[in-house]
Amino acid sequence: MFFEGSEKKAEVIVDLGGKSLRSIDQSFWSQLVAKCEATILSKISNDSCDAYLLSESSLFVFDDRFTILTCGQTILINSILFFIENHDRDCISQIIFQRKNEYFSHLQKTHFLDDVKKIQEMFAGVSLRFGHMDAHHNYLFHLDKEYQPEKDDKTYEMLVYHIASDVSKNLTSGKLNAQEIRDLLKLELLIPGFQIDDFVFQPFGYSLNAISTNGEYLTIHVTPQEESSYVSFESSINLVEKASIILETLRPHAFDFMTFNPEGFENNFDTIPKIYQNETLVRETISCGYNVEFAHFSKNEREVFKAYKMEI
Repeated sequence: MFFEGSEKKAEVIVDLGGKSLRSIDQSFWSQLVAKCEATILSKISNDSCDAYLLSESSLFVFDDRFTILTCGQTILINSILFFIENHDRDCISQIIFQRKNEYFSHLQKTHFLDDVKKIQEMFAGVSLRFGHMDAHHNYLFHLDKEYQPEKDDKTYEMLVYHIASDVSKNLTSGKLNAQEIRDLLKLELLIPGFQIDDFVFQPFGYSLNAISTNGEYLTIHVTPQEESSYVSFESSINLVEKASIILETLRPHAFDFMTFNPEGFENNFDTIPKIYQNETLVRETISCGYNVEFAHFSKNEREVFKAYKMEI
């Protein structure tokens, strides 16, 4: 059973003249999520954030921005357009839109360039690709508009491919509950003290949102099927520093980092197990003020396996 785990992501930053996005009724966010063909499953909140767990990933609403990630065949651009249509365009400080390359891109209802053209009907923007076209890569679009992020505005994405066979079989066994998956992922080491909201999908799959009292967040989405396994992590905490915990647990064949304003990015590569080799490093200071770094790692050992039988 194939599921497209690769995410589409948008961060929309606003200036509402002192009004918080969190003051908007939840019914609006339900409509926004429905526009991309997803639904809200649950919600947790603290003084900094409302975190919504979705049927297809996550939505985080802060005072001055919201971040939404969706997977599968969702049409995230429709949610962005819905927000723009319901707000004065002058209040939008920045939009950053990303799409990870998909395993089966031909099954998607839209593609990156289709999405970007719709935004550019209203705003000028810049489109970039991080990584080689014939390898794992990430597309990024941002408004061609002056913006200066705060010093503590940092994002770390870690995208993990082809997890170890025994881990995949464990996660697709149907026998693990939410707490057992938390234990498997060693969340007590990754995010001690965080408030957690998670969901185990049937027949398999797992999503988690976690928030802390000091404003940090983490979201995890697990697509465990062995032939297309994919696990994504996104957080405001430094995932490069904590990557060894993730790698020792999942033992993937390859992984990427995609980071915004990271601290000591390449200096932290020393913490990566030596079995992994950094094959690609892309650096770009984008015109809206973020230093973006992308790195691809893979195991420096040969893989030997049988052909996969395809279901037609």
